[in-house]
Amino acid sequence: MRIAITGGCGFIGSHVVDRLVAAGHDVLSIDLTDKYLNPDAEHARIDVLDLPGLTSALAGREVVYHLAAMADVEQVFADPVRAVRVNIDGTETVLEAARRSGLSRTVLASTVWVYGAALTAEDQLDGEEQELDEHVPIELEHSGHLYVATKLAAEMLVHSYRELYGQHFTILRYGIPYGPRMRDELVVARFVQAALAGRPITIAGDGRQSRNFVYVEDLADAHVRALSPAAEDQTFALEGSTGVSVRDIADTVDELLGPVTIEHIEARTADYAGRRISSAQAKRLLGWSPRTNFADGVGRYADWYRAATGS
Repeated sequence: MRIAITGGCGFIGSHVVDRLVAAGHDVLSIDLTDKYLNPDAEHARIDVLDLPGLTSALAGREVVYHLAAMADVEQVFADPVRAVRVNIDGTETVLEAARRSGLSRTVLASTVWVYGAALTAEDQLDGEEQELDEHVPIELEHSGHLYVATKLAAEMLVHSYRELYGQHFTILRYGIPYGPRMRDELVVARFVQAALAGRPITIAGDGRQSRNFVYVEDLADAHVRALSPAAEDQTFALEGSTGVSVRDIADTVDELLGPVTIEHIEARTADYAGRRISSAQAKRLLGWSPRTNFADGVGRYADWYRAATGS
């Protein structure tokens, strides 16, 4: 299949390109950088806001994965205007370019952060928080962080293009990804790098914030599976299988690379506290479930980081 992927040289995108190429697909990576470019993929240096350029690049392609985004929540908080332009306007540009080029489907990268707006804390079952799935209603007044708002808006655009123009889609709501090539700002990377450098590990807040981390190569596998006809016009939550608190991350790094010193600082603004989210639909329709346990994934990242930096 002839596939294009925006953000194909980034952290997640480069792994998706690697997996698509390995599966035998003809892949075009659209990215302003070539940092992690797969040598067996084509490359086009085009901005996601460049409608004529994107339309031309997508000509002859069948599916586009839209992963290019402003994903660092701190940068989104600091520069909301640019975040809206890249994450919302960029999605609109990709959808319109795909429509004009006659692509069969657009695959959108979204996030489980949107579930923070799904239900209030009072919505519980037998004293326990409900496990949320792809069909839970979203309460826009609880969207919280601007990053979440941009992803909700992007999802709404995808649904609008399906309703108005018949453009098919797949939405992939990522759990918290980690692994080789991840940004230095991500919590697992920060903790590993601090441990390797002999610096203290710093935890924002009390460390009880829980996430279901998903190893990036497992996430990339889901993208290949999402080409299945069963994924057309569907949304999938791609969560890790086990909740891991920030303190658990620190303890894992300590066990693998320690001993380390742990310090606490003030919590981040509008941080995602984590929700119980089901990936049952991805397993049922795509045959996907995460395979890499957290400690193994952290160890693989540490090995990659040492090799990449010579440390």
